[in-house]
Amino acid sequence: MTSIYTAIQNDHERHRSLLNTIADTEGDSEEREQAWTEFYNDVKAHAAAEEETFYAKLMEKTWGQDSARHSVHEHEQMDEIMEELREMDMSSPGWIQRFKTLKHDYEHHMDEEEDDVFGRAKEVIASEHNEEYGENFLKRKKKEAGLIEEKREDALED
Repeated sequence: MTSIYTAIQNDHERHRSLLNTIADTEGDSEEREQAWTEFYNDVKAHAAAEEETFYAKLMEKTWGQDSARHSVHEHEQMDEIMEELREMDMSSPGWIQRFKTLKHDYEHHMDEEEDDVFGRAKEVIASEHNEEYGENFLKRKKKEAGLIEEKREDALED
């Protein structure tokens, strides 16, 4: 079994690696396209699962509400950039500029979660429940992975 912190951190490591791969590639190469698609899908599922399992628990405490809201707000901002990038030509200078903003913002977000939010969460999620929350996160992430396109279509209708 995997603790909630390990599950999230493992995703973060994977996301950092994908961000670097995308940054190190050029144009609309197959390597960039594959890394982008993997990154896009995994981050979408990760963020939704994180909000529904991890942040929902933090919001039970008044002092956790601001932290959770801040992180969810960052998810929304990054989601908007990801949708912009999805619609742009990967080989355009505008794409790489926008991607650099996403990369910077997401790296900041991951660092903030690992350095600050995890500490707060440990005050809310008792250590004996870390693996239970980790398993819930992974199950929810798997479910969310199957909902990405449906959610995207719903968002476009709004």
